[in-house]
Amino acid sequence: MSSLSLKQKLKSIAILTVGGYGVFALVNVFKCNEKFYKQVVMPLMHRLDPEKAHELAIFIAKHRLIPKSSYKDPAVLKCNFFGKQLSNPVGLAAGFDKHGEAIIGLRDVGFGFVEVGSVTPNPQLGNDKPRLFRLKEDKAVVNRYGFNSIGHDRVVESLDDIRNVHHLNYTFGVNLGKNKSSADSINDYVEGVKKFAPFADYLVINVSSPNTPGLRALQTKVALEALLKAVVETRNNLSQVTKPYLLLKLAPDLSYEECKDIAEVLKKKSCKVDGLIVCNSTVERPESLQSDHKSESGGLSGLPLNDVSTKMISEMHKLTDGMMIVGVGGIFSGKDAYNKIKAGASVVQLYTGMVYEGPPIVTKVKRELAELLMADGYTNVTEAVGKDLQQ
Repeated sequence: MSSLSLKQKLKSIAILTVGGYGVFALVNVFKCNEKFYKQVVMPLMHRLDPEKAHELAIFIAKHRLIPKSSYKDPAVLKCNFFGKQLSNPVGLAAGFDKHGEAIIGLRDVGFGFVEVGSVTPNPQLGNDKPRLFRLKEDKAVVNRYGFNSIGHDRVVESLDDIRNVHHLNYTFGVNLGKNKSSADSINDYVEGVKKFAPFADYLVINVSSPNTPGLRALQTKVALEALLKAVVETRNNLSQVTKPYLLLKLAPDLSYEECKDIAEVLKKKSCKVDGLIVCNSTVERPESLQSDHKSESGGLSGLPLNDVSTKMISEMHKLTDGMMIVGVGGIFSGKDAYNKIKAGASVVQLYTGMVYEGPPIVTKVKRELAELLMADGYTNVTEAVGKDLQQ
């Protein structure tokens, strides 16, 4: 038998090398290896246009192509969220699964709950592309999507399938927005409450996105009172036995006086929603930003928002006498989540962290949070809510 030629040997070595690396990569993806995702998978994803990468991530989650997390949530992370028992307090913020397509896959990743949307009554394309930018040096993202949505009816179809066909017993909320061309902003939110009430555990009145002209004006005292009175009345008059909870999502760019005005509105019985989401993306640009994309218009999210959102959580917790708060903004570690909980957040959400570290960040945050809670002597995460305010 003739010996292999040099060319054949090199070919065999190449096949073995590529095959071996392929197996190595698959094993690390299957195990959701945090370091491998951070150093290999996500940098490869970042070779794609940001919006294309987002679409690919939704496709992967929708078709459940990422193995289910093997991490078992410890008892210390269990918490009550509007009457539902969550295995952990780490949720996915709105903006990722805009159309309610990937809830089951996102549950598999290990989120305690998921928020879909924003959803507008009528379909709309949103703002012109490009409208999504990574600020890699700052671990941040700027987006100016502008509520791109397939509309109420199509999202309802998706959620109906999840609830009734798959019989999914899992906590999720729907983030409601308004159409850009709407002549009646309040009615857009009222219709959203009516449409999604049978499907969602909670509904979010989003008046804080910076990418829809005039939207943030709905946070002003008079406008907010009219809006909340309408949506609370609509929810309360629903015929169904189980009614969804209502949350209000606020912008981080509000002054302290504006926050006080909002708190006053929330204390009125006719306007009393069940909780707050603090906070949305910011239009401010900290001097610390280093990325070339820092001057792009839109909402900035990610690490630069971390301290801002934590401070606002503390302020709103005090101003509202302890209203239930979902803390969001710049969570990349268990310590980030813990700080928000101690500032007054009952549960937390993340999104931008996944852009840089992939799905394993969910397990990382939960594991680190559990370690911090136990190190401080807590037996349950709820015991730590607002503890920094008591010192």
